[in-house]
Amino acid sequence: MWLREELLKSIWHAFTALDVDQRGKVSKSQLKVLSHNLCTVMKIPHDPVALEEHFKDDDKGPLSNQGYMPYLNRFILDKVREDFDILEFNKMCWTLCYLKNICTKNLLITDNDAFKVWCIFNFLSEDKYPLVIITEEIEYLLRKLVETMGSEWSEEKFADYKLHLNMKNNCLTAWELIELVGMGYFSKGMNRHTLSLGINDVFQELIMDVLKQGYMMKKGHKRKNWTERWFVLQPNSLSYYVSEDQVEKRGNVILDRNCCVESLPDKDGKKCLFIIKCIDKCFEISASDKKKKQEWIQAIQTCIQLLRLGLSSPHREARLRRRELRQRQQAEEEDLVERMKQLQAANENKQRQLEAMREKMEEAAAKAALEELRRKRTQLDLQDRYRLDLEREKMVRQQMEEQVAQKSSELEQYLQRVRELEDMYHRLEEALEDERQAKQDEEAMRKLQARLLEEEALKRTELEQIHLQQQRVLSQTEAERQELAAEQLAKERELQTAVQQLQRLEKERQGALEQYQEVSRKLERAANKTKTWKDKVAKHEGLVRLIQPGHKEPQRITNWGPASFTDTELEMRKKSWQERKNQGAQAQ
Repeated sequence: MWLREELLKSIWHAFTALDVDQRGKVSKSQLKVLSHNLCTVMKIPHDPVALEEHFKDDDKGPLSNQGYMPYLNRFILDKVREDFDILEFNKMCWTLCYLKNICTKNLLITDNDAFKVWCIFNFLSEDKYPLVIITEEIEYLLRKLVETMGSEWSEEKFADYKLHLNMKNNCLTAWELIELVGMGYFSKGMNRHTLSLGINDVFQELIMDVLKQGYMMKKGHKRKNWTERWFVLQPNSLSYYVSEDQVEKRGNVILDRNCCVESLPDKDGKKCLFIIKCIDKCFEISASDKKKKQEWIQAIQTCIQLLRLGLSSPHREARLRRRELRQRQQAEEEDLVERMKQLQAANENKQRQLEAMREKMEEAAAKAALEELRRKRTQLDLQDRYRLDLEREKMVRQQMEEQVAQKSSELEQYLQRVRELEDMYHRLEEALEDERQAKQDEEAMRKLQARLLEEEALKRTELEQIHLQQQRVLSQTEAERQELAAEQLAKERELQTAVQQLQRLEKERQGALEQYQEVSRKLERAANKTKTWKDKVAKHEGLVRLIQPGHKEPQRITNWGPASFTDTELEMRKKSWQERKNQGAQAQ
């Protein structure tokens, strides 16, 4: 059964040819003639009044293809039977349209060849109107045509032609396809006869469903003689003729799902035998050689297998597969485009997120830089503070050294006074008369000693306050060091350079702390020496100058006033002082 879509394609060409003004509409009178011819060719009873009855409510003039389609389906195509001649049907539609669209005088093909190309176009074209054939089907047709003519297919030549097709939306009309084949662009070096034979073979294969044809010997059913016949294999039959012109048909083998084909051994002087077994008859056939025999067996088995599967001809199935493949590819391309759009949108979203992250990172970097600058400033402040503390410690140390030097000088003076007192020891006996006055002087010296002790206590209190201040500074320094260490651990990965600087600063602080401890130790030793020296001085502050009666020489004055002790007391005090000095030296 011929597919309705294939019949409609030929009718569309005829309808388009009747549209002289190219407005997409045809008059009712012309449609009546077209309908009558279609019914005649397709062996359908024609009803001349049906068209008028169908369009009695529409008297506005010409009809479009969409308007004519319901009538065509209802009164013609729905009544189609299988016994009409499809070639005659196509010839009628071809006759209506080809003279208005193409002239074959300048082509390498005849009108009959052009008709066959037109039929092939209808078979391979898309089921969309206006009818066109796409690039893939053009390549399929040209490749099959070139291979049928025994030539070699040129991929480069067709690739160049595809660039030309891009200017025509990658498709051709029927008349452009006929012109392409007739110009011989892909069949250069072939004569007209070879091209015509190639077109006929492709036409027989695609349109007439001729899967295989050729001469073979057939055994008769009655006389049992062997006669050469021209066999033509179609999807559901194997016909045989007297000659290849197919004018005199001698018989037909109807193939169905119950048929089978088998190889036979050579017998009766015949070789390359095989048999086709049907329900009612069996046909013994002899091929020319083993290769032909195998090809025929394979082709007949393919037909029987398709019939068992309920499929149409192999070429129609291949066409459907190509269309399904193109549809899948198109769907995949559309899906790919959609996915690309989604990926692009996602990429843009990611770009925006990355941009936001970059801005945040820049802000974080700016904050980190500000924090780093603040930390460096804090470090500089700490360094300045440490430097000021060190300078202050140096000044204190210098002052202490000056005080120690001053005390040493006073000690030397004191020793000088002791030596002077030894010289004056013999004179002290003469000062007994002034003992009362000396006691008064001694009392005054005791008061002076008490005042000096108070001053010493005040100085000691000041030193203790300085020491407490130094302890507080050290505590504050330790707290700051712990805070810096905590910040160092929190920003270890981002502030490697700062860590090194902090380590150097820590080393400098340790050095300063060691210097400070060294100064503290020196200060403590100096304080101990000063205390010892004050104790020694205190022992001698009670000396009383002895005044000899009647002696008119100038009185000897010490740093604390006139002397008020005797030579014996001076000697005892000297011995006691010397013993304490020796004990202190041994202890050190």
